[in-house]
Amino acid sequence: MTNKTTTAIQAPFRADHVGSLLRPENLHEARKEFKEGKITAEQLREVETQEIKRIVDKQIEVGLEVVTDGEFRRTWWHLDFMEHLNGFEGYVPETGYKFDGVETERYNVRNTGKISFNPDHPFIKDFVEFNEIVGGRAVAKQTIPSPNQFFNAGIRDVNIYPDLEEYAKDVIQAYRDALHAFYEAGVRYLQLDDVYIAGLSSTSIPWRQDEAYSREQLIDLALRVINGVLEGKPEDLVVTTHLCRGNYQSTWAFEGSYALIAPTLLAKEKVDGFFLEYDDDRSGDFKPLEHIPNGGAKVVLGVVTSKNGEVEGKEAIKARIQEATQYVPLEQLCLSPQCGFASTHHGNKLTEEQQWEKLKFIVDVAKEVWG
Repeated sequence: MTNKTTTAIQAPFRADHVGSLLRPENLHEARKEFKEGKITAEQLREVETQEIKRIVDKQIEVGLEVVTDGEFRRTWWHLDFMEHLNGFEGYVPETGYKFDGVETERYNVRNTGKISFNPDHPFIKDFVEFNEIVGGRAVAKQTIPSPNQFFNAGIRDVNIYPDLEEYAKDVIQAYRDALHAFYEAGVRYLQLDDVYIAGLSSTSIPWRQDEAYSREQLIDLALRVINGVLEGKPEDLVVTTHLCRGNYQSTWAFEGSYALIAPTLLAKEKVDGFFLEYDDDRSGDFKPLEHIPNGGAKVVLGVVTSKNGEVEGKEAIKARIQEATQYVPLEQLCLSPQCGFASTHHGNKLTEEQQWEKLKFIVDVAKEVWG
């Protein structure tokens, strides 16, 4: 049996993946029946557990050393976690977000009181059960939204938190407590998913000059939030961050390279690795990677798209990895899909078979490049 602690220290892995996987039809069906009151919460959980067992086996079968629960107990990659922190609630707003012309399903969170971590957060129990399913056969990765997701417009209640710094202080403490709780539950590889930070680097999002804070001030705050959360974390807890440009039924929220945030965030964020999206032209070139410290965080190149089922050419992907070595040494690089396959329960537009083909392709290419 693998020693989970020593293995996790190798994370992120040469062949890694962002986390979410396509929900099978029977899971969609069970969730629908639960909403209609036809089955109980326990019966729904049973279906989820069976499917998590199946996809853990499948991930190991395609050769991955790291597995996730596919986010099968969630509806959204972020909101399920966020609404279970003290001081927040989920609600249905009047409109969804616009993703490349598509409006997302309407659901969001808002601040309702003072913020703290809830020790009974359902994700803790979920991880313990998931880790038991994995049983040491691979490293069990836990994914949660980055603390910076709480800084998106419209979430903070200015009557509760008139001062942004005070709000940030409580978010940081809640996440420190969350990291501790996950560590106690057995997590050794944690990934923070962050659309907010990638948005700060996007030139396609119009920046309002009348904002109370400049882009630079918010980039600085985002860095302080992440590094504040990581202060004093256990040494053998690997934390990575995935900088995402939105992923909803194969559409995206915005475009723009990482250039604007690279000198601050890529250079100084104290994470062990960055999952960066580089699957098409809207991602820009690899030049921002020159800010990654030599021997510092690993860079997981998301050059294989999760937005469609067409498997890329092996030589083309190897050439992209080679191109990135102009800025980051090969031993500091890894490979993954650019995003999850189903950041929300809807899933991207490809089949489950294509999803597994893509993950196996990543494993095969990583073996050829790194041995």
